[in-house]
Amino acid sequence: MADRRTYNVVVLGVGFLFIFTAFTTCGNVEQTVVKSLNNSSFSGSGYHSLGIIYGVFSFSNLLAPTVVTVIGAKLTMFLSGLLYSGYIAVFIMPSTWSFYLTSVLIGVGAALLWTAQGNFLVENSEASTINRNTGLFWGLLQCSMLFGNLYIYLDWNGKSEISDSSRRNIFLFLLVSSILGTLSFLVLRTSHHEEELQSEEEGQSLLSARAMYKNRANTALQDTKTEFQTILHLLKTKTIMLLSPCMVYSGLELSFYSGVYGTCIGATAHFGEAAKGLIGISGIVVGIGEIVGGGLFGLLCKNSRFRRTSVVFLGMVVHFIASYLIFLNIPDDAPVVVESTTKKNPFLSPSASIALLCSFLLGLGDSCFNTQLYSILGYVYAEQSTPAFAIFKFIQSVSAAAAFFYSGYLLLTWQLLLLVILGFAGTLCFFVVERMQEYSVDSQEF
Repeated sequence: MADRRTYNVVVLGVGFLFIFTAFTTCGNVEQTVVKSLNNSSFSGSGYHSLGIIYGVFSFSNLLAPTVVTVIGAKLTMFLSGLLYSGYIAVFIMPSTWSFYLTSVLIGVGAALLWTAQGNFLVENSEASTINRNTGLFWGLLQCSMLFGNLYIYLDWNGKSEISDSSRRNIFLFLLVSSILGTLSFLVLRTSHHEEELQSEEEGQSLLSARAMYKNRANTALQDTKTEFQTILHLLKTKTIMLLSPCMVYSGLELSFYSGVYGTCIGATAHFGEAAKGLIGISGIVVGIGEIVGGGLFGLLCKNSRFRRTSVVFLGMVVHFIASYLIFLNIPDDAPVVVESTTKKNPFLSPSASIALLCSFLLGLGDSCFNTQLYSILGYVYAEQSTPAFAIFKFIQSVSAAAAFFYSGYLLLTWQLLLLVILGFAGTLCFFVVERMQEYSVDSQEF
């Protein structure tokens, strides 16, 4: 049993590694790719596409648990993987209608995929192995930021423009990666819980398959209704209200490092022919920052003297330094320029080393906020973790969607200023919540 569960967790992590090697790389470069298209009939925006994905994802989370309960986690992840692969495939022969249609579909697929992942990981873990399994899964997942971006660097380095053949080769590579990840879900083994459920249903010989699925659907709908009521109740608590600015900030920061900053680097004229290749290196360095931060703070926070507030404060400082350096190093029109390169001059002569240092700091700071948000939500809402994390992902995703929509219109200075203000507000509110927990203040409704 233990061997089968470990096998499932490893295969699950490998599947996500392949799928998100494709998706995170795509998100990092798609605005640059869209701007380079030699297709007068294509009018899509990479920013708008990502905004649609996160917007649909946030609301689809409300229905995802029902689907997972009815058809099972394994089949749900496989079908979701197909939607991810469809989105990647659009870039091989892009058209505006298919670009936006698959943006909607992958938003639904993302909600299904992550809900099923959580369900499957819990089913294959025990109290003594959940931390190990979660760490193993997330370690494999974070490696997805390395390989696809390395391909981007090797292929784009020294190129001032992205040719159609280069674009097709890259997205064929990413499509193969996504398909391999999707197919890996088919070799997952049935969990002990699913075996018991299937055995129980097989024993009910008088019930048809249709009746059994109907029974599952009714149970799932009832559970979803109960969970939705719990979510509404938790939204009124002091803790969730106070943590909301921090959750919003995590969404804005997610959009900035995953889609906007790489585009800014690629559009900076001062980097010359190295600009496009730097997008890939930037994505790799962000991933390294995430991996280092996740591992480092996971160890440090086992020591009670190194509190969550210390990590969040460090994350704020790290992001403030990154924002200031980006402000000095990257042209103000980098995120909004329609042409392939920028026209404005930054305060400093742009340095690739400083740009990559900022990439690392963005990943490191993001891991500070996210690890501690997960930690405090799991601590405060130990008995209501599912609805609490659903609220977190909802707020984060809506914020990321909004950020992607304004990213194509606001100059870099205003985007960074908004991040700094919300970063400070989120950190301050996080401190208040921790103070409440220290003095055992009851986080009930006002």
